Amino acid sequence: MMRKTRRYLGILPFVLLLSITNMKAQPRPATSQDLNPQQQRIVAIAALTATGDLDKLKEQLSAGLNTGLTVNEIKELLVQLYAYCGFPRSLNGISTFMTVLEERKAKGLLDPPGKEIRLPDSHSDRYEQGRKVLETLTKTPQPRPAPGFGEFAPRIDAFLKEHLFADVFDSDVLTYQQRELVTISALAAMPGVASQLQAHLNMGLNTGLTESQLVQVADLIEMYISRTQANILRKALNKPTVPLIEPGMMVRIAELDIVPEYLDDYKAILKEESAASVRLEPGVIAIFPMAVKEKPTQIRLIELYANPAAYQSHIKSPHFQHYKTATLKMVKSLTLISMDSLDPETMLSLFKKLN
Repeated sequence: MMRKTRRYLGILPFVLLLSITNMKAQPRPATSQDLNPQQQRIVAIAALTATGDLDKLKEQLSAGLNTGLTVNEIKELLVQLYAYCGFPRSLNGISTFMTVLEERKAKGLLDPPGKEIRLPDSHSDRYEQGRKVLETLTKTPQPRPAPGFGEFAPRIDAFLKEHLFADVFDSDVLTYQQRELVTISALAAMPGVASQLQAHLNMGLNTGLTESQLVQVADLIEMYISRTQANILRKALNKPTVPLIEPGMMVRIAELDIVPEYLDDYKAILKEESAASVRLEPGVIAIFPMAVKEKPTQIRLIELYANPAAYQSHIKSPHFQHYKTATLKMVKSLTLISMDSLDPETMLSLFKKLN
């Protein structure tokens, strides 16, 4: 007969699932200073393209079309990103967008192409054209060549002026403000580019983006990328950062004894439910399962939940209720041991060497 020392535990995933810094930001009431729905989708599409998360990108590309972004606006967004996150990420984003359009067409959804994309004028002085665009964005004089890197590596200065700020920006399918929102979102999603992010924040403000809107970009970066990356943007905006580890984080060890004849069935159900739990619940941070080597039916798990509310939400979820019902007869005993972490900050470094 099953022995319980506490309330029956929620789903106990079979594989290590660790995403401490990937908890969603809390929604806030909309105001006139908020990003509109199209701008929010631009942020998500740019950030997910920059990080290569194609599954989430696919969802946001479709959502962008649903909010009124045109096909050509999204094309331009994805093309522009090659200059910031490289051709591979840009091309993967474009391929994903092609798939989205094909699937929507098969469902009878015909998305408007939008404003025609113009090819750049190859006969103009493209360096001078790009230099003037950069002056418009920065509101400061731009010497020729750019001091520092432009003198050291003239070709990169030429590529920056002639190609990015002339060829790419020459198309008016996106406004300068939209283009800066794309760039800020991509840079905010990527580590190691804080100085470039700061420069483009200033350009974004010069195009009319507000500080309040940029704070909301940080919230969206937390939602779609990670709290760590969102905090880099918040710091650049001189706004308070959000602790990576919440004070109320729940840490516990679960000890289970599984009925031997059900062990394989239990593992199969556990694997299915673990994927749903982590995918759908940002508050389920990590569950690390282990089996006693000499007694494989004895399972030990280290569980981390963002806070008590996340755990309560978890045990009310449909996938947990399914797990509980399906495995009730398979578990001989369950013991839950609540723990206090003596060094919470160390959690941020766990398993980094495995990457």
